[in-house]
Amino acid sequence: MFGTDTFSYSNELKWEYGFNEEGHWVSRRREPPPEYSLHCFVVARSVRQFLDHARFDPAQPRTDETAYRRRIREIISRTSLRPSKDADRVVIPGYANLREFSAAYEALLKDECGSAVRSYVQRGNWRMIFPVTRKHQEGVSQQLLEQLEEGRSPIVHLFRFPQLTINHAVLVYAASRCDGRIEFSAYDPNLPDAPATLTFDLATRTFSWPISAYFPGGKVNAYVIYRNCLY
Repeated sequence: MFGTDTFSYSNELKWEYGFNEEGHWVSRRREPPPEYSLHCFVVARSVRQFLDHARFDPAQPRTDETAYRRRIREIISRTSLRPSKDADRVVIPGYANLREFSAAYEALLKDECGSAVRSYVQRGNWRMIFPVTRKHQEGVSQQLLEQLEEGRSPIVHLFRFPQLTINHAVLVYAASRCDGRIEFSAYDPNLPDAPATLTFDLATRTFSWPISAYFPGGKVNAYVIYRNCLY
């Protein structure tokens, strides 16, 4: 899935992060400012919308931007709760997969998939402010496994509220068990060139996210979003 069913472009970072000489994680504004940032929830949801509602057909002739715009709008507007039946999927002609299509129509997709406002008004954001227990996190790990078993790709909100170290959305598409942990393979909208791994430690019932260009690595809280009327 990763190399074909994800966007070729990234949700750009508004800040530059790194460790200073004292070993503290620090940040500063990027200059010049990024043109496409704060869209991680939009990007993660849009990728799954294509997974659930689109079909690519490279054998059909390519069409024009107006026709592709209409198809993108149809895909994005459909429900996030369940996939379309195969016969009802929106056909994207002339391209083999989303990675190829997004490389050709990056600007169009960015324009049509939604603004950064959708990251702030995502219906499940309310859950972030409430306490997170280890039992809850164990339940989230099982939700992820169950949705993957059903053939769905769950979208996960990663956070450290009330800290602001991370407030991010990723799409999980596979899982494996090894040495007392579950490793969930994920598409990270910020870093689209390689998969990331969300790890759940079975003993401590804790999720962790790896060090990256925007996160120092370590424990995170997680829950599944875009799964019902509340989340």
